[in-house]
Amino acid sequence: MIAKEAAVTDYLIDPGMSRFTVRGFAGGLLSGLGHNPVVAIRDFSGEVHGDPAHPEQTSLRLKIRAASLTVENDMSEKDRREMLRNMQDDVLEISKYPEIVFESTEASANGNGRVQIDGNLTLHGVTRPHRLTAQVALTGDMLRVFGEFTVMQSDYRIKLAAVAGGVLKLKDELKFAFDMVARRKPE
Repeated sequence: MIAKEAAVTDYLIDPGMSRFTVRGFAGGLLSGLGHNPVVAIRDFSGEVHGDPAHPEQTSLRLKIRAASLTVENDMSEKDRREMLRNMQDDVLEISKYPEIVFESTEASANGNGRVQIDGNLTLHGVTRPHRLTAQVALTGDMLRVFGEFTVMQSDYRIKLAAVAGGVLKLKDELKFAFDMVARRKPE
C-alpha cells in the first residue's frame, strides 16, 4: 500500500482581512480612574506552511512591526499621543526592538478544529518558548485561525507602564486576541 502524500500548502496572512489586538489592564491605587488600553496591531505579515488536514505537520511564522501598534481606546487625542509615545519609547523601545516575531516549533490537533501551537516568541529582544491554542477553519483557498493567548510583560524584560508616580500602572498580564485570515499562496 502506498501512503498518500500530504497536501502541503503555503498560505500568506492577509493583514487587511485579519484582526490582532492586545488588551492591557490598569492597576495600582488609582486603577479605577485609568484606561484599560486596547492596542491594535496594524502591520504584520506571516505565513503558514503545511497540510491543514494534519496540523502536526504545519508551521507558522508571524512578524509584527512594533511601530505599527495603535491605541484604540476612546480618549482625548492628547492622551492617545502620550500613551502611544510611552508604549513605543519607554515600554517597547521600538528603536532598539523594531520587530516582534513568533515562529512555531511544533503543532498538534486537539480535536474539533482546535490546534495547539508551540513556538518561540521574540519580544523586546527576549526569545522565550510560548504556547497558544487556536481554532482553525479551512474554506477553499482560505485558512482562518483565531484565538487568544496571554503574555506576561516581565517575562520579556518589559518595563510596566506607569504614570502619576506609579499609583496608576499597567498590570503585568496582557491578553492578545487574533483572527487571522490566510490565503493560499499563488504558485
